[in-house]
Amino acid sequence: MLQQPFQSSFDLGNGRTVTIETGRLARQADGSVTVRQGNCILLATVCANKEPKEGQEFFPLSVDYQEKFASAGRIPGSFFKREGRLSDYEILVSRLIDRALRPLFPEDYFCDVQVLVTLVSSDPEIMPDSLACLAASAALAVSDIPIKEIISEVRVARVNGQYIVNPSRSELALADMDFMIGATEKNLMMVEGESKECLESDVVKALGIAHDAIRVQISAQEELRQKVGVKAKRDYTKPPQDDAIQSFVTAFAKDRIHAISKAASSKNDRSLAYDQLKKEVVASLGADATDAQVKLAKKYFEDLKWEVVRNMILDERVRLDGRVLDQVRPLNMEVDVLPGPHGSALFTRGETQSLTTITFGTPLDELLIESAAKSDYNKFILHYNFPAFSTGEVKPMRGPGRREVGHGNLALRSLKQMMPGNDYAYTVRVVSDILESNGSSSMATVCAGSLALMDAGVPVPKHVSGVAMGLITRSTDGKNAILTDILGDEDHLGDMDFKVTGTRDGICGIQMDIKIDGLSMETMMEALEQARNGRLHILDEMYNCIDAARSEVKAHAPRMQKLFIDKEFIGAVIGPQGKIIQEIQRTTGTTITIEEIGNQGEVSVFSPAKEGLDKAVAWIKGIVAMPEVGEEYDSTVKSIMPYGAFVEFMPGKQGLLHISEVSWKRLENLDGILKEGDTVRVKLIGIDHKTGKFKLSRKALIPKPDFKQD
Repeated sequence: MLQQPFQSSFDLGNGRTVTIETGRLARQADGSVTVRQGNCILLATVCANKEPKEGQEFFPLSVDYQEKFASAGRIPGSFFKREGRLSDYEILVSRLIDRALRPLFPEDYFCDVQVLVTLVSSDPEIMPDSLACLAASAALAVSDIPIKEIISEVRVARVNGQYIVNPSRSELALADMDFMIGATEKNLMMVEGESKECLESDVVKALGIAHDAIRVQISAQEELRQKVGVKAKRDYTKPPQDDAIQSFVTAFAKDRIHAISKAASSKNDRSLAYDQLKKEVVASLGADATDAQVKLAKKYFEDLKWEVVRNMILDERVRLDGRVLDQVRPLNMEVDVLPGPHGSALFTRGETQSLTTITFGTPLDELLIESAAKSDYNKFILHYNFPAFSTGEVKPMRGPGRREVGHGNLALRSLKQMMPGNDYAYTVRVVSDILESNGSSSMATVCAGSLALMDAGVPVPKHVSGVAMGLITRSTDGKNAILTDILGDEDHLGDMDFKVTGTRDGICGIQMDIKIDGLSMETMMEALEQARNGRLHILDEMYNCIDAARSEVKAHAPRMQKLFIDKEFIGAVIGPQGKIIQEIQRTTGTTITIEEIGNQGEVSVFSPAKEGLDKAVAWIKGIVAMPEVGEEYDSTVKSIMPYGAFVEFMPGKQGLLHISEVSWKRLENLDGILKEGDTVRVKLIGIDHKTGKFKLSRKALIPKPDFKQD
């Protein structure tokens, strides 16, 4: 007989209840819960090995979020009709959970841990990603897996000036700020989101609101854990330690690490010097040193390097490359660097370089983004590539990993704030290829992408730039150092790594990971302000490179134009079985798409040449134009009848040129007068509104002879 499940609930506000339950599903997992709001139900499970793998040197945490299509009563659209590899959206949600959970585990815990969060029931108005980390944390909370704290994560959006925690899908569509924030009871841990040029003070306000909501969710998890019965956290094998070797490494290498770190050399020279010193440390252990002792010496060397460099920056205010704390590395940027793409830019910041291209496409090139709740088409696409040679390494070429998906998404969210609206007909694909990396390549992608968009002639109103920041603190004396434009070597040293993108007027995107306890909002605001100064410095250089979007697309880029026609004319443009639209495309060399929007038809015309575009647009305008009695037209004879000729006087519109209206003379037939294919100038002399037939005359345009007809 199944035991009664345990439940805990809390109110999100406005009567929105969230219920966490354990003890009913997936009971063989180390921890499992369901989280429910409305009809949205997430199942989270966590399992951990009892012992680490032999020789394990890092914490192997894997987090996967997946949406079952059955949760929304749908069948996947793939050939196999089953869920396959995680979509980019699912990968991004997995990363949000992973980044918040990873700091919870002890630093010496190296057992494999797998967290799975699955959407098993979908609600069209409830965003499951804002509940996913809560579910994962709750599963850990009721397990015996060793974690230091309970956390949660919420979305904060600003809609019409009001901050809303975990807004509905409809509310989120109207938001000008959208942030996901993770935190413990005391400390913020993770921030990611986008906004339409919000201020730094707006970000801090959103963080405070989020933290208050997270504390409520942590209390609910603690209540559930108490109901289940608090489990003693399992013991685990800790990695070996040797104080003697640690003391030896410190005495041998500390001063030399400091000298190398202060030499302001390049990344390559600095890495070679560190590696050489590490080899000397190992050699100094003696020939009798065991593999375990050598391994420990290498670990203590890396730990010592971390400590020495941090103290150097804090005490001497000197960085690895000799810059002051708030200095951006040298910038170099160019546009129109490649002749083939429709737009291109090369952005270099220190030893980080992005070559970014723009490609224009038609609505047929839009990206289908499919999730359990909905399927959407996206006409702005950004892909980020990080080949191994960018860091001087040798690795097999594979598909994009989670890092590439995450970095590309941050750049996409930032640049899309400046993209034109849905009336812009082009599908735009941005591709950033990282050619060098020592520092934030995602921020280089934002800068290069903005430059390339302007070079391509996309009507973006402002540049967007980004800068990666670091924060180093020391609790013993309260010192801190905020670093602008961090190096790769500085990245893992920091207590807070954060990337901020935006225009001169505000923030467009944020990604932030906080690793320390007790970070004050004053320090956070100071860091955001220093990031703003760095962003503005880069923006000035970008405007010097290209200060506005080109007025026209490149000569080799496809041309496009949009027309809006009355709904009743859509059929006329398409024609029976698509014959008219196919003829227009074939004759003019264009691609035409028609979408019904309300009482209008949105017609998008694409052409590789301006001449074809103009011809197709004129053709369509002719089809939808209303003929006016008394107007003159150049017509083409389509067929000859005993009683006259049928002529096409406007695209898709034919009328009768009666034999009596061809000439002032009486004609028995039209032999020798007109034949099929002839061009003849006619005048519209009448419209039968009941039948829709048009009456045309040629003789009305010919002076009447003086002689009297027989």
